[in-house]
Amino acid sequence: MLDLSPLARFGDRLATGLLDVTSDPAALDSRGFWAVCADFEGGLTCARFAEVHERPVPAPVPGAWRGPAVTDWTTSLDQAAYMTGVRRIRAHIAAGEVYQANLCRVLTAPVPPGADVDALTALLARGNPAPYAGTIRLPGHGVEVATASPELFLRRDGRVVDSGPIKGTGRTEADLLEKDFAENVMIVDLVRNDLGRVCGTGSVTVPDLCAVEKHPGLVHLVSTVRGELRDGAGWPELLAAAFPPGSVTGAPKSSALRIIADLETAPRGPYCGGVGWVDADRGTGELAVGIRTFWIDRAAGQLRFGTGAGITWGSDPEAEWRETELKASRLLAVASGTYETYEGGGPGPSPAKQTR
Repeated sequence: MLDLSPLARFGDRLATGLLDVTSDPAALDSRGFWAVCADFEGGLTCARFAEVHERPVPAPVPGAWRGPAVTDWTTSLDQAAYMTGVRRIRAHIAAGEVYQANLCRVLTAPVPPGADVDALTALLARGNPAPYAGTIRLPGHGVEVATASPELFLRRDGRVVDSGPIKGTGRTEADLLEKDFAENVMIVDLVRNDLGRVCGTGSVTVPDLCAVEKHPGLVHLVSTVRGELRDGAGWPELLAAAFPPGSVTGAPKSSALRIIADLETAPRGPYCGGVGWVDADRGTGELAVGIRTFWIDRAAGQLRFGTGAGITWGSDPEAEWRETELKASRLLAVASGTYETYEGGGPGPSPAKQTR
């Protein structure tokens, strides 16, 4: 019989023995080890576990994961609709309403009733290893998420907080454009402002700006923003100030969120939210931005995945569409079980069969 008992994995850390679940962020400053999943729309699930062990992600078991074929995926925005959205964002930029906005689409495919997100995790760990990979399996609470995120949302060590926004993506470093560097600096300023709302005056710094990081199949521009929480500020204040992540919203954040709500046709859910862990006993924690992320909608019998791109005045609609394809193709191949075929067979599958 398939075991879908609650668990959480982060790197080589496995948490089991679910104790309690809450939506109150103040719990993260209490005690115990917590798995955290925050939806882009604001829903928060914090699950405390009794046991935490050092356990590497196991090797994939043949037949344990039966994922959808790469041709089974549908998209909330097809190419024409996505490119129209890019043009509309450029019009908002021309009108002075926003400087940058992230435009995303949600891909959906059927999965069997017994699909286990932890079995998908084993495939992702081999096919698309990521520094902030994580899994939370809470089927009784509507959370079944596996992320291969390369992006740090928030890391906390005592009073020190780091954020690692990514802006700028290409197959190689040579693909990165002047637009990518400008976009990264823009989002760094936004994250500095977010952290400045809860950090001590003068404590917010940028130790790294526009560093090039290599990840499976692509490269990113990554910066680091650091600050020291002011007295009295904890996880509730930090999340209120920084959420949703600036790299997947836009600048100014309030204007970008309004534009996103107008253009996108499906909720993002844990995609572009936050996925990670908090050790309240040690005062440490690490939340990833929920990109390169799969989640199961158990009621609908569907697997979902999000992909998107940051749009600026310098954006070309077709190039931005291709960026969303680049970000998705490798992950969808891994989830389908055809990663080896994709790896040796050129540009990979297109995840844009039709509009939902």
